[in-house]
Amino acid sequence: MIIYILRRLLLLVVTLFFLSLISFSLMYFTPHGPLSGASLADAFIHYFSGLLQWNFGISSINGERIIEQLYDVLPATMELCILAFSMALLVGIPLGIIAGVWRNKKVDVIISTFALCGFSIPVFWLALLLTLLFSLYLGWLPVSGRFDLLYRMEPVTGSALIDAWLSESPHRNEMIMSVILHMILPVITLAVAPTTEVIRLMRNSTEEISTANYIKSAATRGLSRLTIIRRHLLHNALPPIIPKLGLQFSTMLTLAMVTEQVFNWPGLGRWLISAIRQQDYSVISAGVMVIGTLVISVNVLTDIIGAMANPLKNKEWYALR
Repeated sequence: MIIYILRRLLLLVVTLFFLSLISFSLMYFTPHGPLSGASLADAFIHYFSGLLQWNFGISSINGERIIEQLYDVLPATMELCILAFSMALLVGIPLGIIAGVWRNKKVDVIISTFALCGFSIPVFWLALLLTLLFSLYLGWLPVSGRFDLLYRMEPVTGSALIDAWLSESPHRNEMIMSVILHMILPVITLAVAPTTEVIRLMRNSTEEISTANYIKSAATRGLSRLTIIRRHLLHNALPPIIPKLGLQFSTMLTLAMVTEQVFNWPGLGRWLISAIRQQDYSVISAGVMVIGTLVISVNVLTDIIGAMANPLKNKEWYALR
């Protein structure tokens, strides 16, 4: 177990080093890059010394420190992604189990069709469709933004929902409701694609576990289907898909860039796309480093959690000894 964790952590360090080289090349080898005028050795030392201190430099567009901009945009993106990912798990895992248990039945066909349609819909088209229906036609939900600008919200954690909850304003309840209403469409839009993938992964894992002898033995003992699912199937079908969930979170970060553009969500993706348009290479380099670090860290973390939760990994560890 310890050997496996050390291997994954070593892979994390090595991958982050190569990612930092890519980030450095954006600042040195690009035209008008912030480090292009210095020698390679001096630029390399300056960049990595700043990186170790979480100093990404200054934006060439507005002259602000990039780390301060990250404090503003990163919590907004993480809030959106965490809520969407939680929704994907809460919806995808039960539907995947239902489809796997009643495989090739009518309910399986309905769920699989929903998953296929959700996976095929482009995220920008879905965002525009939901906006047209629920915002412009029905008028139920706001079109864009994180909250109503009529309310003054003091930033504490960077999360609009938590900041509204911690607010001492007399309009605190209205602020919380405004934040929730502004979140509904972006979260649903961002959650559709990973939900369909969770359904597929959970269905395949459930179908494989359902043919195991201990599941058949539990059925012959007269246990109800719900009891079999709760006691035997769920905690054996879920661990094998945990490492694959990290890939879905990584995909969600990519989809968040499009979602933030459509809903005018002041997050990391919208900030990075704006920097690309304005050719702000310092911001682009920092964005690549931050997003890459999040993706790699989440993948390594889910690999470790999946290995700890999956009994089959224990056999591999013993075989390596």
